Amino acid sequence: MTKVISIANQKGGVGKTAVAVNLPVFLTAFGKKVLLVDIDPQANATFSLGINPKKVTISTYDVLTEQISPREAIKKTSFLAYDIMPASHDLAGATIELINMQDREFKLREAIDMVKGAYDYVFIDCPPSLGLLTLNALVASDEVLIPVQCEYLSVEGLGQLIDNIALINNNLELGIRITGAVLTMYAKNSNLCQRVAKDIRRNFPGYVFDTVIPRTIDIAEAPVHGRTVLRSAPNSVAVHTFRELARELIHNTRDK
Repeated sequence: MTKVISIANQKGGVGKTAVAVNLPVFLTAFGKKVLLVDIDPQANATFSLGINPKKVTISTYDVLTEQISPREAIKKTSFLAYDIMPASHDLAGATIELINMQDREFKLREAIDMVKGAYDYVFIDCPPSLGLLTLNALVASDEVLIPVQCEYLSVEGLGQLIDNIALINNNLELGIRITGAVLTMYAKNSNLCQRVAKDIRRNFPGYVFDTVIPRTIDIAEAPVHGRTVLRSAPNSVAVHTFRELARELIHNTRDK
């Protein structure tokens, strides 16, 4: 059964896109078929995979505004083990166009329902806000994976996002679950990171993955080359970490 998972956080700069582009690589290594949907107008996931958003002619914008079928927007590449539905900068205006559409918060769900049968996992890389695009992503999702940077402001932000998901569930009669929070940009030699990680695990028991994404130059540099960390630094600590996160995700979602 396909799992549709939004990768979301209302705060930017938390490593959300790094998780979105790298986690699927290791899921495919475990035999899973994966689609990544980029609905962030910044198109960082698209760019991180070596695709120039300015040259994307068919994107999630066209899907959301019902100009094309979702199958036409899926890009298969020879260098990537999973499929991507890329973003373009046109997405910045999509919210304005969606406002006047009937059932506007269900547009992405309708699109993903048409293609998800071909995949084990569909990930949605969300904008760093809780606007109409992110709402579309959440409504389309079975679960939400929340990257959380190891800093104190993230503790409150995680609680707010969990509360907002509960609000969406109540108002739209949905059953979106929290897959879990994954700690990112973790510096093991930092006392602050250690304290924040401990506080998050204490305040949100049962929500936090055991695997922690480290702060490394390999993760930071990979998007510059338009590559996943597996291709740019195959022997790095980051590769081991994302492999373990994929293993943990499969275990956590197996029986849900």
